[in-house]
Amino acid sequence: MSRPFATAAALTVLSLTASGCVTVHGEREVLPAATKAEAARALKDFTAAYNAADKALDPALDADRVTGPLSAINQAGLKARRASNPDGNPNHVPLTLTDARFTIPKQAGWPKFFVADTDSNRDRDDDPKLDNRWVLVFLRSGPDAVWEAAYLTVMAPDKVPEFRLDKDGLARPVAADSPELSLAPKDLSQAYATYLEDGGDAFAPGTHTSAWREQRLKSASRPGLAKQYVDQPMTSGAYAPLALRTKDGGALVFFSTHHFEKQTASKGLNLAIGPDVKALMTGDAKQSVTLERVSNQAVLDPTRTATDPKVQFLSRIQGLTGAKGE
Repeated sequence: MSRPFATAAALTVLSLTASGCVTVHGEREVLPAATKAEAARALKDFTAAYNAADKALDPALDADRVTGPLSAINQAGLKARRASNPDGNPNHVPLTLTDARFTIPKQAGWPKFFVADTDSNRDRDDDPKLDNRWVLVFLRSGPDAVWEAAYLTVMAPDKVPEFRLDKDGLARPVAADSPELSLAPKDLSQAYATYLEDGGDAFAPGTHTSAWREQRLKSASRPGLAKQYVDQPMTSGAYAPLALRTKDGGALVFFSTHHFEKQTASKGLNLAIGPDVKALMTGDAKQSVTLERVSNQAVLDPTRTATDPKVQFLSRIQGLTGAKGE
C-alpha cells in the first residue's frame, strides 16, 4: 500500500474509533442476546399475533411469531379448531401477559434466546392454588430474523427457578454438551423417549414421568382396543434444547419430544374419532389410527455431584399435530 493510501486508511480507522461507530459482530462477540426493550417488544408482538390467530382461528396470522415445538402445537391446534369453527373462535378471550420478567443471557453466535416469565389471564390469580406463570422462550435464528416463541411452559410461581446472574443482571447459557449436569441438554430428549418406553432412574417420579408411564401401560390393552406407543427425540433446528444456569449450579432446560400413539380396534368395532383428530387426519381409519403429538417440557437438570441427580420436571405441554388412519 502506498503511503497516501495507508495514511488515509489510518485516518479512517481513527475517525471511526473516535466517533464510537464500531461494528460488533453478534456471531463472534459475547453480547446480551437482547435488550430489555427488544424482549418486551418481542413479547408484545407475539401476544398480538397469538390473539389475532386465536380469534380468527387462522394459523397464518401468527405463523411468523412461533417456531419449534410451540409452532407445531399452535399451528395444528388452530387448524383443527378451524375445521369446526370456520367463521372464527366464538369463545375468543384476548390473551394478556403482564408482570413480565425477562432473563437474558450473554451469548456468541446464533441462534440467540431469552426467557420471559409472565402472568397470564388464563388462570385464576384470585386463588393462590390455581395461580400460574406462562414461561416462554423466544428464539432468534439470525441477525435479520424476528424473535419467535419456541417454547411455552406453565409453572406455579414458586416453581420458576432462580437463575445465576452476573453483575450486569445477565444469565449464563449452558452448552448443549455440558458435562457438568446430570444429563447434558442435548441428551435429554433421547433420554426421555427411552425412559417412557423402557423406564429407568434418570428422571424423578411425577406426573410426566412415572405416572404417565403407568397410565400408558394400563391403557395399552383394553377390551376391544389396543394401543402402541413410540417416542422419539427432537433435537435439531428450532427444536434444539435451550438451557440457562440456575443459582444452585444446575440448569433449567427446555427440550422437545415426538410421540406416536397407534390405536387399533378389534375386528367389528369402530374407532371413536373426534373432530380435532379428523381435521388433522390423512387416510381412512377403518381399523386403526396413529396419533402424532409434539411435546415441549421444562426440567431442572442438577449437577452430576448433586445429592439427588435425577432430572425433575417442572412443566410439559403437548399437542396433537397429525393423525393417520388405516
